[in-house]
This record gives sequence, structure tokens and C-alpha cells, in this order.
Amino acid sequence: MKISNPNHDRKAIVIFSGGQDSTTCLIQAIQEYGVSNVEAVTFQYGQRHAIELEKAQWIARDLGIKQTLIDTSVMKSITTNGMMSETEIKPNENGMPNTFVDGRNALFLLYAAIYAKGQGATDIITGVCETDFSGYPDCRDVFIKSMNVTLNLAMDYQFNIRTPLMYLTKAQTWQLADELGALDYVREHTHTCYMGVEGGCGECLSCLLREKGLKEYLQQKSAVKNV
Repeated sequence: MKISNPNHDRKAIVIFSGGQDSTTCLIQAIQEYGVSNVEAVTFQYGQRHAIELEKAQWIARDLGIKQTLIDTSVMKSITTNGMMSETEIKPNENGMPNTFVDGRNALFLLYAAIYAKGQGATDIITGVCETDFSGYPDCRDVFIKSMNVTLNLAMDYQFNIRTPLMYLTKAQTWQLADELGALDYVREHTHTCYMGVEGGCGECLSCLLREKGLKEYLQQKSAVKNV
């Protein structure tokens, strides 16, 4: 896949998991900022779907992006959830999926900001979304905005946390990938499955959201072509 690289005087750090959403954000950032002005930060936090780390490494290398892996696996010693154990994935007593990791996005944004400031970057891009998501409170726009203010105050630095997918459905995220010329790339090279199954288990919530969105987008695209 060829990506255009316009000149840009800003640097961006993309929080990058190797999944559909963060890969779409990474490709968009490369086209907007230029490949030399974009870096990826990936977190190893003890996730059961560690295959995403392999996907992230491959994609970053393929796109010519510097990737920094940050180990935050200490989280496994202080919290329990379905994302970092072999327990059954299911809703908890509050109705939220037990795949929610307390403090994960707050921690990711903090470490990404520390790294970004050291690199002279102000823009931090994350693929969180509150439209088609699993009910995670740290994917909401209100959290991101509050975290942006907190980081600016904490480090006396003007960070700009960007969330390109915040109000997009999964179908619209697939549409964005297509508009970026990367639909097939995202379909073939990203990993979303919570169970860590190559190609997806087809049963976990993440797989279901991904496939439902793709089906909806392809149907919409086909309908437009047939008009």
C-alpha cells in the first residue's frame, strides 16, 4: 500500500495496538502529518490477545513508522479482569464487560504524553470511540477532554489529544479506512479478537462489532454503486 506523505511541521504520537481502530488512525496520521512526523507507541499490559503486539510490530515496520513498546504489565498485579486472564469473558455485576481494564486508557495517555513531550510532539492520537463500543467509561469524549486538561496542567505543556473515531460507528470506521485507500490492508493485517485467535474467533464482542460494522459498510457501498 502506498501512502502519500505531505509536508507538515507538527509531530504526532499514535497509541497503537495493531487493531482495526488504531491502525486506521495510524494510516490517517501518516497521510496528514507525513511518515517522518509520526511515531507509534504500543503497550504490553499483559493482554490475553498478545498476538496484537505481533501485528502492531509488523504494521509499524511495513509502514515505515518508528514504534516504541512500553511495558505496563505491572497492571496484572493490581487489577483483575477478563482481558488479562483466562477467565470467561462476560458482563460483570454492573452490566459492563469484564474486559474493561480499570485505568488502562488513563495510563496509556499518561505514558504517551510523557513520551510525546520528550520527542517534541504535541499531538497524541488514540482510536477510542463512544458510538460503537463496549461501554467502557474511559472511551468517552468527556474523559478524553478531562485527561487532556490534566496532562497539560501536570506537565505544563500544550498536548492535543485527538480522537478521530470518537463519534463514528464501526461501519463508518471501515468507510474511513476505505477513503484512506486502506480497507483491504486493515482487513488483512489487523487483529481485534479478545481471545487472541488469528483471524478472529467470530464470537467475542470485539469480533462481533468488527464484522457487523464491515458487513454494514459493504452493504452500504454496494447499494451506492447500484444506484
